[in-house]
Amino acid sequence: MQPINTGYGFIGLGHMGMNAVRNLLAQGQRVVVYNRTHAKTDQMVREGAVGAHTIEELVSLLSRPRIVWLMVAAGPAVDDVIFGDDGLARYLAPGDVIIDGGNSFYRDSMRRAERLKEQRIHFLDAGSSGGLEGARQGMCIMVGGERAAFELAEPLFHLLATENGYAHVGPSGAGHFVKMAHNAIEYGMLEAIGEGFELLEAGPFDLDLQQIAELWDHGSVIRSWLIELAAHAFGRDPHLRSIAGSVGGGATGLWAIQEGWQAGVPMLAIAASFALRLRSRQPDSFAAKVVSALRYEFGGHEVVPSGEAPEEPACPA
Repeated sequence: MQPINTGYGFIGLGHMGMNAVRNLLAQGQRVVVYNRTHAKTDQMVREGAVGAHTIEELVSLLSRPRIVWLMVAAGPAVDDVIFGDDGLARYLAPGDVIIDGGNSFYRDSMRRAERLKEQRIHFLDAGSSGGLEGARQGMCIMVGGERAAFELAEPLFHLLATENGYAHVGPSGAGHFVKMAHNAIEYGMLEAIGEGFELLEAGPFDLDLQQIAELWDHGSVIRSWLIELAAHAFGRDPHLRSIAGSVGGGATGLWAIQEGWQAGVPMLAIAASFALRLRSRQPDSFAAKVVSALRYEFGGHEVVPSGEAPEEPACPA
């Protein structure tokens, strides 16, 4: 089959991947897409993409130099897409470019770049931020890798990024290192916002949290996209009664804490935020049970029987 004159391949059609492809299609770009689940590939074909049902087929449908963006889960899945028996490294040629747009660990990105260099295939690690709206309307992209490879792929970054929203930040690994630090900062910001609104909810006034979030987003020191999103969330569910307080995620935050401690950076706020994410997933912490039991043993303090909600204390004890 003769290659179609399209510059970009896209592997991984989760929420972020699909919205990024939609962004490119809306700008008149032709994109070849592949996903392990064929139904998602077929969905994007219906929206105007060129579909491939194997990685080999995707490569065959791209013009050289081929530029392939990966948006798959960090870890073994990335290695499998690149180096597996049916991986990109088997079918790409010298001068082609692989871009990992997911949240891979930066040391893994350095390793992958070094391995691909043996085949003279370029590898760029591109930390991308902005959520689903960013993927659809324009992301912030932090790119690591050789400068020549970045310049080759720069038209794609220009298409996918918001205005002034992409940069070459350093050699291989630097893009994902910067994204790791970005996500760690996000942990602290999210926790601070959550605790602030918890104080408002627990206080003596019947407050409209959506109103306050919208107010804070106009001229206050903490105005931000996250505060804007808080207003949207409270607009849908004023007291968030429809959702549990279990917070997912964690890999990039843990990596950042470990890297920080190895470098002598305390990471106090971020480490506390990560610990609270872990605690949020425990419906009844055994550690808290131990603390409660010890308080009873040494001071006769009341313990709450299992399955009963504790009463609000009159004052901190």
